[in-house]
Amino acid sequence: MNPKLLCWLAGLALFTSCQKEYNPAPAEDPENLHQAVRQLNEVIIHDIFSPPVASRIYAYAAIAGYEAAHRADAGTLSMAGQLNGYNQAPQPEAGQTYCYQLAGLHAFLTVSKTLTFSEPMIDEFRETLYAKIRKESHIPKDVFERSLAFGEAVATSVIDWSKTDTYKESRTFPKFTVDESDPTRWQPTPPDYKDAAEPHWGKIRPMTLDSAGQFLPSPPTPFSTAKGSPFYQDAMQVYEALGKTGDPAREEIAYFWDDNPFVSHHQGHVMFASKKVTPGGHWMNIAMLASRMKGANYVQSSEAYLRVALGLFEGFISCWHAKYTYNLVRPETYINKNIDEDWRPFLQTPAFPEHTSGHSVISRSAAVGLTKIYGENFAFNDTTNVEFGRTARKFSSFHQASDEASISRLYGGIHFLPALNVGSEQGRKVGDWVNNKVRTRKEEN
Repeated sequence: MNPKLLCWLAGLALFTSCQKEYNPAPAEDPENLHQAVRQLNEVIIHDIFSPPVASRIYAYAAIAGYEAAHRADAGTLSMAGQLNGYNQAPQPEAGQTYCYQLAGLHAFLTVSKTLTFSEPMIDEFRETLYAKIRKESHIPKDVFERSLAFGEAVATSVIDWSKTDTYKESRTFPKFTVDESDPTRWQPTPPDYKDAAEPHWGKIRPMTLDSAGQFLPSPPTPFSTAKGSPFYQDAMQVYEALGKTGDPAREEIAYFWDDNPFVSHHQGHVMFASKKVTPGGHWMNIAMLASRMKGANYVQSSEAYLRVALGLFEGFISCWHAKYTYNLVRPETYINKNIDEDWRPFLQTPAFPEHTSGHSVISRSAAVGLTKIYGENFAFNDTTNVEFGRTARKFSSFHQASDEASISRLYGGIHFLPALNVGSEQGRKVGDWVNNKVRTRKEEN
């Protein structure tokens, strides 16, 4: 045989033997998605988004991530045509090979970057993760790039859709007008006396609801300053929730579910702030914990995040519509004027009206979504706020966790009990509606 041909064949054999075989597992690992969700949590904490705005970021990112990844499971369905205004999603090129999990990861991170401020935090995370996936999976270059391109296309379609939900316009709507002459109405509260947050959130386009007022809850207890009246009794229940010397167990529950993204602290003339996870971020983290416990694959985990994020988004729209419809005074203001002028709530009162409780609404709607995915009586250990100095808490179900999140607002001194009970029922209705309207599986009725 020709010596040159022999040399060429030997070189080819050596080159081929040095090639690493494509191992799809690292590219399809659900831990990539869990880490991406955690990174988005960190960015939202860093950028100090309000809870309603944070829910919007989670929702669009989760939708894009699911929409690009779900094709890895032939039993799943697209969100196109199921969500208000999202009627068409990009399609992969026929006959081409994709890693849909990688496409979903890219779509999730692209939307996350677009809707937040700290873009370098997303970029750095993405570059590190993609390098790891390349190194461990040895995914062919054309498949890698084609998958990213498909994820980019899906992300662009979701971002374009997000621009039509009235969010941008709401940034220029007038501030909420405080009626200081009406004792029934919300007033700014100490220590910062901030303007009311997101008074026009009810004008944001829902994703499944017919309207923001579809599940308008029953009104609060009729206002009264008369001692012995039902409203006065509601206030006394808040006033006495922790007793005169406090209640360590209730205090721990209040702290654990505080989830206030920006708590200000005043010491003399010095003011500093502490930042924490939002209520929505807390429940996205619970979805992460549950998915890991269940051993859910990438697409199943993506479904869990999708349902939680939809429940959060719709829950905040429904709740905020109720808050600014009823515009009820907070316990702190009422108690200071009618019971004890020196009393302060255990937690810092958020800057928006009282009825209904946002934690109660969104926690129940998120719990309903997670229950659909992982079932009733799903016991888990919630470690979400351990990094913020709290002790992990154990729950026998998602509903039990949502019940505790709700009652924490009474223990914290920032909500009357009716806002919790009515809010939980409101959240259940929203969660059930989302579950009934959105199908992720072909076998679902």
